[in-house]
Amino acid sequence: MLDIKFLKPKRGFLPKGLLILVFIWSGNSLFAQQDAQYTQYMYNTVSVNPGYAGSRGQISIAALHRSQWLGLEGAPTTQTFNIHSPIGYNGLGLGLSIVNDRIGPTSETNFDIDFSYTLTLAEESRLSFGLKASANLLDIRFSELNQFTTDQTLQQDIDNRLSPNVGAGIYYHTEKFYAGLSVPRILETSHFQESSLSTAKEQMNFYFITGYVWDLNPMLKFKPTLLTKVVQGAPLQVDLSANFMLNERFILGGAYRWDAAFSGMVGFNINGNFLIGLAYDRETTELGNAAFNDGSFEVILRYDFISSKNNLKSPRFF
Repeated sequence: MLDIKFLKPKRGFLPKGLLILVFIWSGNSLFAQQDAQYTQYMYNTVSVNPGYAGSRGQISIAALHRSQWLGLEGAPTTQTFNIHSPIGYNGLGLGLSIVNDRIGPTSETNFDIDFSYTLTLAEESRLSFGLKASANLLDIRFSELNQFTTDQTLQQDIDNRLSPNVGAGIYYHTEKFYAGLSVPRILETSHFQESSLSTAKEQMNFYFITGYVWDLNPMLKFKPTLLTKVVQGAPLQVDLSANFMLNERFILGGAYRWDAAFSGMVGFNINGNFLIGLAYDRETTELGNAAFNDGSFEVILRYDFISSKNNLKSPRFF
């Protein structure tokens, strides 16, 4: 989400808590536009790695909503929708994703098309190469803000400014293990860079993901996962999670975002095709102790069009 310098919300638009955040995020120059973050990233992998497209072996549809910092007006909200599937028997995969990200007067919508090609390395191991083509629509409603500067760049709203981008990723998986490296957006687009007072720039987000599934007994599975995100000008993000699945249906787990938040997760598989997942985050930073912050909430729905269990290329647990 874009950071904007030397802007003050109008009285009544945002509470004192978010004003503090605006000043924290501001600096001599503003960089580090970051991709949206997800607690349940393990069920939303195609959003960060195009190599995942088609890896589930059938058509898979997912929708996610995230509300961050509940109780804080103008706080970030994110909605995603994606659909992906293998194409024929040639190792090809295709996916479509839509991500809408909003904070205060700024909103972005990304439309992504994902292509993947999978090599069979052994009977149960696959290596996929993915490419992502995307279009970004940016809206910034400067008219909703009071400004400390007469910078002409900031006098007119930005309305559906289009920026193309490309991304890439590799994804390896067996029936029990997966790992991936990706950069969903490679081009570093600058916005209103002609201004001497304000700079906003999209930065590359580098992702590493991995996880493993242990069968503790015939009815219980255990899956630890890791997501690491590196962005220039922003703190290193490390997400560690652990989930248990009982009887292929009930999921219970927890997560820790390094130096940022603890999370609890629950999920339920309906008929083996339909997954419902819920997550709640509680920040460990000073923001988490603020009276106006009730934590962050996330819900995901995923449906796999499974014709037979033998059609699965990876366990439904990831």
